[in-house]
Amino acid sequence: MMTTQNFSKITAWQTALIDAITDPAELFQLLQLDSHLLDAAKAAAKLFPFKVPREFVSRMQKGNIDDPLLRQILPLHAELIETPGYTNDPLGEAAVNPVPGLLHKYKSRVLLTLVGTCAINCRYCFRRHFPYADNNPGSAGWEKAVEYIAKDPSITEVILSGGDPLVANDKILFQLSEKLNAIPHIKRLRIHTRIPIILPERITPEFIQWISQLKQKLIIVTHCNHAQEINTAVKIAIAALHQAGATLLNQAVLLKGINDDVQTLAELNEGLFDIHIHPYYLHCLDKVQGAAHFDIEKERAQSLHKELSERLSGYLVPRLVYEAAGALSKLSLT
Repeated sequence: MMTTQNFSKITAWQTALIDAITDPAELFQLLQLDSHLLDAAKAAAKLFPFKVPREFVSRMQKGNIDDPLLRQILPLHAELIETPGYTNDPLGEAAVNPVPGLLHKYKSRVLLTLVGTCAINCRYCFRRHFPYADNNPGSAGWEKAVEYIAKDPSITEVILSGGDPLVANDKILFQLSEKLNAIPHIKRLRIHTRIPIILPERITPEFIQWISQLKQKLIIVTHCNHAQEINTAVKIAIAALHQAGATLLNQAVLLKGINDDVQTLAELNEGLFDIHIHPYYLHCLDKVQGAAHFDIEKERAQSLHKELSERLSGYLVPRLVYEAAGALSKLSLT
């Protein structure tokens, strides 16, 4: 039985989230970037809001427009270009949204879009156009999602997604897990989150207490694309999750100009394994409108994966996958 916690106080991680940088001009000033890109950054940020925590920015190299962390969050003119073959809903999620807040794409598991915001807005996000306003049902609406899960005994796993589910406060997580605890066929709870990498102070003692008392087996899937993202604070947060018994996996996205070379991928996967995160998936880019400039050809992705497999032990090599609307699982490229 979970114990009652004090949910009233504003914590350090929430303060850091509130204090995130949301104006591209401030980012340009802090990193001493060439101002000729600023107007385009402001225009792109009107289509998809700009947001990045200050501590994550501190991991970037000043004056380097090609910094691999900066490239993931910097709005560019390329986002304004309408690209054939790229859509607002590349995975066809509108067709698998039976009740607000719930996606049922795959057998045996459902995904709850717990919140519609993230701690950081990655420019390649496949849900940059997702209708979160229609999928924020409120407390009464979540009851419908839980009822849907309870009525289908084939569902054995619930995936918390978003946005980023760990933007939700502990009270929301606590209340939802209490409801899921009452459903006997739910064996696993999976959390897909970038926050342990982006905002490691979110992994508080109270959060660790919560996951330590979960009835279900807990899997946390982090999202880390480059070894430069892993600093001391991240290592401490991941160590706490590991010690609490969470199974830790990582999914990365293959991104042009950021991690599309074998040395960078090898360093990423070695770095993840060193801190108890198992490399799980390497995703080809979902063809979402506004992110085409990150994409690489599938043949190039396969070549990189082959080189990686020849360099590293098998357990350090993630599966190379892509998603397609209507498919019943991730699709392998190997």
